Amino acid sequence: MSIVTLLPFIVLIGAMFLMTRSAKKKQQAAARMRDEMQPGTGVRTIGGMYATVKEIGDETVLLEVAPGVHAVYAKNAIGAVLPDEEYNRIVHGDEPDAETVVPDDASSLTEPAEAGASDDEPAEDAKPDLTKKVQAAEADTEVKKDDKADGETEAK
Repeated sequence: MSIVTLLPFIVLIGAMFLMTRSAKKKQQAAARMRDEMQPGTGVRTIGGMYATVKEIGDETVLLEVAPGVHAVYAKNAIGAVLPDEEYNRIVHGDEPDAETVVPDDASSLTEPAEAGASDDEPAEDAKPDLTKKVQAAEADTEVKKDDKADGETEAK
């Protein structure tokens, strides 16, 4: 047999080796990341949901997806273990410390910013506040629960 005949097989075997090696490294990195989870850690699932780890089992993890709402997920469903600062910024809207924030231009250091000065960007108070919306929805849910409970009492 000549080397020309064996060359396609050698290339194919080499490509397969490189692909499996890369996949194995990714799996090991994901396993290490999941091993970093501890109760109280913020995570993002592969579906994009943010939650807090409450308990860790052998193959499952108990997540608190909302205050008082718990769900059991497979460990493989955890897409990322987030640092506390990033989790709080995303979920609670916490801004980083003012000392670490650097303005885009120096003019904002000397001049007060005018609300709504730019046509491209709405004024700060015009931006939707997710926390207020969530609180309003929770209050609305409480009112509906109270109304339903009152209706059941009157029907009896």
